[in-house]
Amino acid sequence: MADTVSRRNFLKRSAVVSAGAALAMSLEEKALMAQLATGASGDRPPQPVKGLPTGKIGNLTISRIICGGNLISGFAHSRDLTYISSLLREYFTDEKVWETLRICEENGINTAILRLDDHCLGILNGYWNDRGGKIQWIAQCKMKGDDFKPDIQQAIDNGALGAYLHGGEADKLVGEGRIDVLGKAVEFIKQNGVLAGVAGHMIDVPIACEKARLNVDFYMKTLHSHKYWSAGIMPRNDSVWCETPDKTIEFMKTVKKPWIAYKVLAAGAIHPKEGFRYAFENGADFLCVGMFDFQVIEDVLIARNTLSEKRNRPRAWMA
Repeated sequence: MADTVSRRNFLKRSAVVSAGAALAMSLEEKALMAQLATGASGDRPPQPVKGLPTGKIGNLTISRIICGGNLISGFAHSRDLTYISSLLREYFTDEKVWETLRICEENGINTAILRLDDHCLGILNGYWNDRGGKIQWIAQCKMKGDDFKPDIQQAIDNGALGAYLHGGEADKLVGEGRIDVLGKAVEFIKQNGVLAGVAGHMIDVPIACEKARLNVDFYMKTLHSHKYWSAGIMPRNDSVWCETPDKTIEFMKTVKKPWIAYKVLAAGAIHPKEGFRYAFENGADFLCVGMFDFQVIEDVLIARNTLSEKRNRPRAWMA
């Protein structure tokens, strides 16, 4: 009974969220969205979306859309709405997170980027071991003082196929001129046989890494336009994550390594139809996107539709 109610609620929520996206979709996509709206029998789950493109980083095949972990972990960039993070933690029970990951996999999203902590380890182990899930994990790691090894080693020991230092950590290290620490972290990850990345909110991070010739497998760099109202408010107050999008786009054209763009929707301020197109057209190889369970199908449809369009892309695909 509970499963039936959950599926029915999923269909209702999906219909509301997805209504505005149908205008620019193919006949197949409109049919799928109509199925979400009607639910046919009312209880039957929607048919999975097929054909989400993938790319490769090293030997790892990764869906062009990656499930982000902030919402799942209850961290919301919610401007001045102080209650949102606690609301997320109430919504994303373990069962809801497992349901969300299952929906991601059913619709072609095969990778998640989640932080390294006890909560996420419990989620992943429960999903993999008890529910037969296969989703790939790229781990967001932090430093303990000046030591990057404990988090990275724990993530690898628990099944991470890739790892990187948190963007805030890399921003700080580069700002302090400690690019050598990032280089040592990258080499430590690679010595353990998994993909090694570096994240950053500031364009100074990949610039410094490229100048130092760090042997990274991928970059994570924020990218979004400033075409939303709170981007113009000063001080920023948790409303802008890519301060220099034009500079980011221009520099990343010169980078010959895979680029996972994140914060592409400016924490919900930009619709996926606009945010996905902006990021893919301006050079991103993959997008890391936080999603509620009822947003997954719409996001996959929009991503697939965007990637099928023949548009100019100044940066070559690097994955």
